[in-house]
Amino acid sequence: MSIKTDGTVIKGWDIYGSLDVYADNVTIIDSRITSTNWWGVNLRPGFKGLRVLHTTITAVPGKGPDNGGVNYAVSNMGVSSVEVGWCDVSVFGNALSMGQGDLHDNYVHDIVAFRNLGGEWQHTDAVISGGGNKGRLTVRHNTLLNSVPVDKGASAALGLFADTGVVSNVVVDNNWLAGGAYALYGGGPGATGIQVTDNVFSTQYHPKSGLYGAVAAWNAGGAGNVWRGNRMSDGRPVVPEPSP
Repeated sequence: MSIKTDGTVIKGWDIYGSLDVYADNVTIIDSRITSTNWWGVNLRPGFKGLRVLHTTITAVPGKGPDNGGVNYAVSNMGVSSVEVGWCDVSVFGNALSMGQGDLHDNYVHDIVAFRNLGGEWQHTDAVISGGGNKGRLTVRHNTLLNSVPVDKGASAALGLFADTGVVSNVVVDNNWLAGGAYALYGGGPGATGIQVTDNVFSTQYHPKSGLYGAVAAWNAGGAGNVWRGNRMSDGRPVVPEPSP
């Protein structure tokens, strides 16, 4: 469905499909979305003010385009921060996808591996940002799990990648992270303004949290970058390896 009226509130709906938001200040609350598309909720370019709260967002493996590949539970293509809070998110390969937003108190779990039409395993992340963002991305008090095996595409629980621009202005605070090649990708050598504080890196899938380690691509010398209070689930401190 396409939402085209500013200020629309969707409350208590059970939706089999997906929502395209072409309007400002739309709120989706206390609902359930079961998608058979690329996304569950997508804020389109030029629009702002989307809030998705207390909602279950999942998908039907094998029903979406590209050989059943389902990518984004919530995608922010708009011009402002998107709030996603207290949501239960599963199945989607890159569940919460945005460069700017307020992601808090969400449970992302049971991501499903999938191949594209060419037969290649697609990368999976519980939260993903491609860089180049103009606003702030805050990821706080979420449980972000990526149980997909690395040989079937798992990248991270939280991936800050410089795919579309420099990563900057990100807060990662008080989350539970597990899975992926590395549980956290920290933005790469050009990243600035990245604050990673008081997170727990769980060993529930891999002894190092991710298969190869807890964190990669951390720019310790970047302006405004802070690494503090991060630990493994057994209490050991997590110290990023020096960037090459």
